[in-house]
Amino acid sequence: MNNIPEIDVYVRFCETDAAGHVNNISYFIYMEEARTKFFKAVGYDKDNRGEMDFVVASAQCDYLAQAYANQTLTLSTRVSKIGTKSYTLAHEIKSADTGAMIAVGSAVVVCFNFQTQQSEVIPPELRSTLEQYLVTV
Repeated sequence: MNNIPEIDVYVRFCETDAAGHVNNISYFIYMEEARTKFFKAVGYDKDNRGEMDFVVASAQCDYLAQAYANQTLTLSTRVSKIGTKSYTLAHEIKSADTGAMIAVGSAVVVCFNFQTQQSEVIPPELRSTLEQYLVTV
């Protein structure tokens, strides 16, 4: 398995809510950024995937601790499941300073053809790439 891709996110004040901690929706934005950078790191960003497209069928997040403005968070992304037409990316969000777990989340990503409006089988070359990042819990 290759190294699990990580990104750092600096929490801006506008990403917090009235309670002073990071707003729940911000975590989904962070995970989207992590997914985008994951695809780029493994060679499947928008410029390199040809006709293949993806949709997120499901996204979830469990909040374990609070994060605040001016804090740096480290997000790691790994593949936790590979199906026929979809795969699941798992995210861990930790404090960059302490390593404390802040949140865990996942997204089910489906290969999708926008012309036919149908899901498609994961292409063999993508499956092979995803398998390199598959981590079973």
